Amino acid sequence: MQNPQHILKSVFGYDAFRHHQAEIIDALVAGRDVLTLMPTGGGKSICYQIPALLRDGTAIVISPLIALMQDQVDAMRQLGVRAAFLNSSLSPKEQQAVEHDLLAGNLDLLYVSPERLLNESMLGLLDRCELALFAIDEAHCVSQWGHDFRKEYQQLSLLHVRFPNVPRIALTATADARTRGEIIEQLALQQARVFINSFDRPNIHYAIAESGGGNSGRDALWSFLTQHHADDAGIVYCLSRKGVDGTAQWLNEKGRVALPYHAGLTQDVRQRNQQRFLREDGLIIVATIAFGMGIDKPDVRFVAHMNLPKNIEAYYQETGRAGRDGLPADAWMSYGLKDVINLRLFTENSDADEMFKRVMHHKTDAMLGLCELTACRRQALLAYFDEVLEQPCGNCDNCVNPPETWDATLATQKALSCVYRTEQRFGAQYVINVLTGKDDERIQRNGHDQLSTFNIGGEHSGAEWRGIFRQLIAHGYLSTDAEGYGVLKLAPLAWPLLKRSDTPQTVMLRKLRKASKEKVRKKRLGAAALQDLSAQAQSMFDVLRALRSRLAKEQNVPPYVIFPDKTLAEMAIARPATQAQLLDISGIGEVKRARYGDDFLSEIRQFETGA
Repeated sequence: MQNPQHILKSVFGYDAFRHHQAEIIDALVAGRDVLTLMPTGGGKSICYQIPALLRDGTAIVISPLIALMQDQVDAMRQLGVRAAFLNSSLSPKEQQAVEHDLLAGNLDLLYVSPERLLNESMLGLLDRCELALFAIDEAHCVSQWGHDFRKEYQQLSLLHVRFPNVPRIALTATADARTRGEIIEQLALQQARVFINSFDRPNIHYAIAESGGGNSGRDALWSFLTQHHADDAGIVYCLSRKGVDGTAQWLNEKGRVALPYHAGLTQDVRQRNQQRFLREDGLIIVATIAFGMGIDKPDVRFVAHMNLPKNIEAYYQETGRAGRDGLPADAWMSYGLKDVINLRLFTENSDADEMFKRVMHHKTDAMLGLCELTACRRQALLAYFDEVLEQPCGNCDNCVNPPETWDATLATQKALSCVYRTEQRFGAQYVINVLTGKDDERIQRNGHDQLSTFNIGGEHSGAEWRGIFRQLIAHGYLSTDAEGYGVLKLAPLAWPLLKRSDTPQTVMLRKLRKASKEKVRKKRLGAAALQDLSAQAQSMFDVLRALRSRLAKEQNVPPYVIFPDKTLAEMAIARPATQAQLLDISGIGEVKRARYGDDFLSEIRQFETGA
């Protein structure tokens, strides 16, 4: 019988296991249930793929991602693994062929959706098969507290009842302590071995920029793209379909190739845009949160958010789609006063019960706290998942360019007093207009030009006041009306600042960061070294990349399933001359060497002859 280490090298082309992969594989091979939390790009799939090759029977992989099953199967077949999927995209004849292979024991891996699996006819089919294991991917979908809740996942505990001798592994990249507990409870994994790896993605640079309103968010995005990712593939998230369509059109007008993705588009358009993003280099996909889960494209160099995610789990999951290959990547976000108000309103207006609302309030506070933070963002992000990072990371905006703070006590008192004197009946912009003494008919009609707070805030610009109000809402001094009109209300925390006190409070707020003053950040060591190719190695890399694209088009598969950029970069540096030397390159196993070795060695020889 082959051992896991041999399969890791001969099939996948890697020399060593990462994180807890070896222990997880041993537990599954021995027939134990497993729950594993591992960061995106950390190698979760290998944890069930290798046991599938070691245990008798077929491994059933349960995934919510019907649109991506074809690519997952293509990637396995490139490695010589016998894989297939069953979903509604197959014709009846194709489905019968897969079922025949399953019953005949001709499959190592079968991908199905939870809806398909729960079908009684599918369960009956599995009753007649020899099963190696069940892999429940994206297991956080089981949690009602989560951002990707799928009710079908909560029924997957039946696997434990119906197939008690088949080991199960539940996998996710995102789960706080509450969600982990719910996964264990809902999937009946009380006896499972639990492996929690570090949530840290050290190759990702986190940056959160304050938007001053208007088009400043788009302007900041364009500046970010031109400075750091002029030709790179990436994802831009927007809150609404309208925002997606407008941003995609704007990026195309600016000269980038950007494709929209949201639920309002037809299935054919969504599928076509997703396939282009996966198969072509340098494309930007502009999307709502409907896009991204399970995307295996390793060379996504940035994820940008044009609006605040609803919670830190969503933020971590979405930003984790950048830099799966371990090379430097960016998680960039722009947010403003409107985002803060909308996030508060979303929580307030939920029709859920009070317990659920309390949990959502906590999650909202944590997300806003991350945005307004003046210390290391990575330390705060990991702390949310109960992980301690001893030292500041040196790879986030606050570490590279520490934000300045200022004593905003007087400004806060002016803002709160103006909200009070306008009877807590207006939104932020109206209150700002009063504070700055704007000549406005509505203010005059309401008699607010006669208030003591009229024109007492002229020392700050409108953009600065929006930043102040954004932070006051985020820090809990102000709340918004539950009806959704954006009316500002004084929160309990505000009253001590409005009354004379023997113990005066001090309010320290962030200064609005000017993008032009941002320091140039240093590249990190390690994976970033592969980016620092010599001119000749870069030329070699470009040649190999062109060959990869040509081969991918011939087979109608994404380029990265042939070789990821990291493997090409290593090839460009090492310049292997023989088949044996190819096996020394990370990511090249025996099947891929046999399939592509001659093509890549020939390309390298031609390059060196002409160099």
